[in-house]
Amino acid sequence: MLTINLFNGLVYGALLFVMCSGLALIYGLRRVVNFAHGSLYMLGAYLGYSIAGWGNFWLALVLVPLVMAVLGVLLDRYGFRLLHKRDPLSVVLVTFGLLLVIEDFVQTVWGKSNLSLAAPPALGGTLDLWGTPVPVYRIAVIAIGALVALGLTLWLRCSRAGLYVRAASTDPATTAMQGVNTDMLSAAVVGLGTALAGLAGVVAAPFLSLSPSMSGDVIIDSFVVVVVGGLGSLAGAFVAAMVLGMLQALGAVYLPDAAALLPFVLMVVVLVWRPSGFAGSRT
Repeated sequence: MLTINLFNGLVYGALLFVMCSGLALIYGLRRVVNFAHGSLYMLGAYLGYSIAGWGNFWLALVLVPLVMAVLGVLLDRYGFRLLHKRDPLSVVLVTFGLLLVIEDFVQTVWGKSNLSLAAPPALGGTLDLWGTPVPVYRIAVIAIGALVALGLTLWLRCSRAGLYVRAASTDPATTAMQGVNTDMLSAAVVGLGTALAGLAGVVAAPFLSLSPSMSGDVIIDSFVVVVVGGLGSLAGAFVAAMVLGMLQALGAVYLPDAAALLPFVLMVVVLVWRPSGFAGSRT
């Protein structure tokens, strides 16, 4: 029983990281608390449902992040860039309004009923994990989370674009003075962050039911991960996602009455111990 609980915690932690990595990147560069990120995750899940119904799951896994990346670039160009010098409350209100718009759009197009997306046949069945059968698809979710973490790390640490992102996250004015087009860089990062939210939605669809409330179910955990990990820190988000995933999985079994409170308890404990989070505010 403990093995399967830890495994489920790892699965949820990997899914959280895929989503929260985009949220951390956007905050690190744009300093935007994007309340609409959960609704973008939901939109990605529903788009994946429709594309998979028209084609197949693998097509959805490729097309949805591309569509969401374009949406993210438009969001940066006509949203975040215009709000760059506004007070934080205005930004919060705009992103919250965008959340409501996307939720209404999803309900208008797909309705309010719960939907489900079948896992691809290639990832069906189970594997034996230390004497416990576990779904192959959930192992694939962990693998996707690991690939996203590795890919983002290599991109940020080993590429010129990653160097620019890290520099602009620390001091955008000085980075711009060095000849870097920070507006184009920000659009690319917001597009990438939105694509990751869409990817997380597609990945989540086969084992979580699709509903218009699914954005609210994950956005709270996402913000806890970003705050606990350290605002804008990708490494911190990874550690926090794994810790929160394990905490949620074990809490649902051993402390069911208090499971909903555990993310907030974790956040309070970490912020009292280390106000900047696990890894501070570095990307």
